[in-house]
Amino acid sequence: MTDLDERPRTAARTTATPARTARRRRPWRPGLTALLIAAPAILVYAYFSWGPILSSLVMSVQRVVLTGQSDFVGLDNFVYVLSDPGLPQAAGNTVLYTVLAIVFGFPVPLALAVFISEMRSRAWYFSALAYLPVMVPPVVAILLWKFFYAPDADGLFNTVLGWVGIGPLPWLNSPASAMPSIVLETTWAGAGTAVIIYIAALTSIPGELYEAAELDGAGIWRRVWHVALPQMRGIIGTMLLLQIIGTMQVFTEPFLFTGGGPQGATKTLLMTIYDYAFTRVDYGAATALSVLLALVLGLFSLAYFRLTRSWSRS
Repeated sequence: MTDLDERPRTAARTTATPARTARRRRPWRPGLTALLIAAPAILVYAYFSWGPILSSLVMSVQRVVLTGQSDFVGLDNFVYVLSDPGLPQAAGNTVLYTVLAIVFGFPVPLALAVFISEMRSRAWYFSALAYLPVMVPPVVAILLWKFFYAPDADGLFNTVLGWVGIGPLPWLNSPASAMPSIVLETTWAGAGTAVIIYIAALTSIPGELYEAAELDGAGIWRRVWHVALPQMRGIIGTMLLLQIIGTMQVFTEPFLFTGGGPQGATKTLLMTIYDYAFTRVDYGAATALSVLLALVLGLFSLAYFRLTRSWSRS
């Protein structure tokens, strides 16, 4: 073989070698660059989000002394809070509030969203009205409703009920009506956010489905039941879980409305945690009860996702 035959192969080898070398010597990857850019935000989030969680786990097994050395006590804090005679009532009140908020408060935003979506030209107006309570500061809304709930005949709600011969009702002053009264206010105050989410979900449903239902003679209720709700299963399931978790952690409303009364009828688990931390100054017990509540909600969430996985995707 001549030298002329060898030249093309040598040239090919020479040109291929730098390409292989470039591939082997890639000094940087886009994923690594993105990770380095996001690292400060990740560290800040971890410090302010997971840092308190880890600190709570540590405090839950300690006798916390703010001005000195905290002592390790193991599971004594958990035994103490579980043996508290007031814990069953607080847990029962929390479950009662959650059940009432789900039964009466959960369908309201969905019904409002369906109503607003059917208004077509004036949907924006009703959407703004539905979201207006969310823009009112929670403390202001609670104090306003507390004035409305005045138990005498001159109270706003009792005055309105008096026009039809009802009342006056004790509202927040009765153990039987205090919790439903709080649920009524929280439903009014928090429904706006869910309404906007449901309206967005309704507008994302393909119009062809509604047109096919109308051609089959379906009215509004049948369109909602057979078209809208099946298309929104995943969102409805997620919103239900979020509402359950949120209502199990209710604190502001019963704290400002009744302070846990009357006769402990509205004292919730978070109010009990607040009582441990700032009345009894027992931070170990407070964090132990917080950890137990977080554990219950975490297990419930896992069970909920497992049970509703096929339903939400079908």
